[in-house]
Amino acid sequence: MLNSVLAGILAIVLIGAGAFELLTIPQRLPASQIADEGAGEASRGERIFWAGGCSSCHAAKDAKGEEKLKLGGGAPLKTEFGTFYAPNISPDPVDGIGGWTLADFANALQRGVDDEGRHLYPAFPYTSYVKLKPGDVADLWAFLKTLPKIEGQAPQNDLPFPFNIRRGIGLWKLVFMDGSGPVIDLPADAPKAAHDGQYLVEGPGHCGQCHTPRSFGGAGALMASQWLAGAPNPEGKGKVPNITPSKAGIGSWSAKDIAYFLESGFTPDFDSVGGSMVDVQENMARLPAADREAIAVYLKAIPARGGPAVGTGEAAAATN
Repeated sequence: MLNSVLAGILAIVLIGAGAFELLTIPQRLPASQIADEGAGEASRGERIFWAGGCSSCHAAKDAKGEEKLKLGGGAPLKTEFGTFYAPNISPDPVDGIGGWTLADFANALQRGVDDEGRHLYPAFPYTSYVKLKPGDVADLWAFLKTLPKIEGQAPQNDLPFPFNIRRGIGLWKLVFMDGSGPVIDLPADAPKAAHDGQYLVEGPGHCGQCHTPRSFGGAGALMASQWLAGAPNPEGKGKVPNITPSKAGIGSWSAKDIAYFLESGFTPDFDSVGGSMVDVQENMARLPAADREAIAVYLKAIPARGGPAVGTGEAAAATN
């Protein structure tokens, strides 16, 4: 009898292990999607680089000017799940991603799978980058290959059990991985600029990753019903503010105010940008004026959401 019970338990364990293995297999992009990316153009890729804020995580802390182009790994990101270290993504062939192919890069960016076929943690915002248009991935890859080669590797992530089990990220993706469609439906009469801004905000800009609360106590997917309505700071200090056109957000700002803020760092009442948003604003200032204007039009077109009111200075300290 005992042997039968033990055999049954063993069978259940083996079935469970097999199911876990099957459900958590890293899923790569189809070859046809890689082919659709094209050859890539570095001059176009620079725009995606700044919109995507690559240097904010992968360059040294407080890097300025040309130092922002040295992507040897940035400051640690300390969260309730552990400490993440952004890796070296310079074109160094040993310590960076110089030995990667376009397919490797595209799979990391849009599937969260590295060149060795391992899941990447969603601290890297691939759930937003999945929305990148065909061609933009190849353009960004072409630009990254022109940057300085930086030697040295970032430290390994410092994560407690069970978050240190990478294969478990497959289950997270299965439940929470966002699709490539828009987060919200813009009004039927929304101008083209709003749609252009939607792509920049929801895709490469990944603004929702910080400004939108997540389900399951911050561990799940972004809550579309509270899109950009503010969220707990992922680093545990205060709150990332509401940037919807509500009284609790930036409803008193005009589209011109928003565009000017992204260009200059100054709010409508002449307060200045602060906190982590400093780096984001500096990146946005490098975009064409039409992109900043499109982002502003989009932010005025999205649904107004409630939430704790923030002062102008707090809004200026928002993190992207």
